[in-house]
Amino acid sequence: MCIGIPMQIVQSEGLVAICRNDEEQRQEKVDLSLVGEQPEGVWVLVFMGAAREVIEPEALEQMLQARKAMAAALRGESVDDFFADLVNREPELPDFLKQQS
Repeated sequence: MCIGIPMQIVQSEGLVAICRNDEEQRQEKVDLSLVGEQPEGVWVLVFMGAAREVIEPEALEQMLQARKAMAAALRGESVDDFFADLVNREPELPDFLKQQS
């Protein structure tokens, strides 16, 4: 299974960028061919050296939290703190499964 890494562009020249993820202490050269030229500061989702999508600001924090939760789970730690909006919430049925009267 391949999991994308959220990385921020720190230097960009055409379709090649230097991207960084400080939390994971990663920096690498990234191909931007699939997302086009992007300015510094933009976050992209990187798989195997290529940016696959531009990460919208509202989705960035959720992605970073999910990756932290995954790392905690691999260490055998609780992940509840990373999903506070879901903990102790009663799941809702989708409309098509709700009983019709």
